[in-house]
Amino acid sequence: MPSQLAEPPSPAITVEAWRDHDPAARALPGMALGRLELADAARPDAERLYRAGARHVRLPHPVDLCAATAGPESARALLLLRELTGRGLAVDWVARCADGCAADGALGHLYPPSRIEGAPPQAAGAWRAGYFPARCVYRHGPGFIEVRDRRFGPLDLFTIDEPHFLTAVAGLLEGSPTDTVPDDVRAELADARLIAEHAGRLWWLPTRPYRWPLGSLGL
Repeated sequence: MPSQLAEPPSPAITVEAWRDHDPAARALPGMALGRLELADAARPDAERLYRAGARHVRLPHPVDLCAATAGPESARALLLLRELTGRGLAVDWVARCADGCAADGALGHLYPPSRIEGAPPQAAGAWRAGYFPARCVYRHGPGFIEVRDRRFGPLDLFTIDEPHFLTAVAGLLEGSPTDTVPDDVRAELADARLIAEHAGRLWWLPTRPYRWPLGSLGL
């Protein structure tokens, strides 16, 4: 009999992928990778897409942003978006927002949606205008994590080196049940706006860049 404490399986997510982000190039023979079902964790799924040659990914279903309405599929899609953004892939997706959270900037470092259902028409345009690579990133050194965050204006730097914080962040990369995250970790990371909550799970917001898009002094 399965344990009552066993984690439920992550929902699979369907994507469409191409080898180039330019529409004219995507129309050429051999550029489409087809419709793919991703059933692993977000990080290995994104890595496999990148290694397969994907540079443009489409999410066919709208993604709920609001904590009160986002189900497991939307939470999974947001994790994948974080990983695809970190790898520099272009993503064609539609967001859905009912409570105004799309305008608060917490998700503004993710590749911007083409439109936001339930939000004013200019909301998606503002997201696109404010987006740039490495807007909120982290690097993982031996015994510490450093976060560089420009989502809310001037550069904010955070260094995380307490062992129980590092353990918690390791779980948050793929999402941790809310009640399993220590209260002090949750409070401090939430105050710094480094985590989000969807479908009863907390997840880590900063992206991990695999290539620096600018010189080191530019970040």
